Amino acid sequence: MYWTLELASHLEDAPWPATKDELIDYAIRSGAPMEVIENLQELEDEGEPYETIEEIWPDYPTKDDFFFNEDEY
Repeated sequence: MYWTLELASHLEDAPWPATKDELIDYAIRSGAPMEVIENLQELEDEGEPYETIEEIWPDYPTKDDFFFNEDEY
């Protein structure tokens, strides 16, 4: 399983919190690349919903990771 920013971006608008099956269904319906669906299928399914994409990919960059001042724009 591997994640890239491009692949993970397909899940940004997913209906969080969501279970593994709900995320797979969302990825299929939204036309996400097959790699996204394959990565989701490899997740451990403990029956608990995932609250955010950071639970799936802990290295997912957040706004805090970018070094720019939003007030300037």
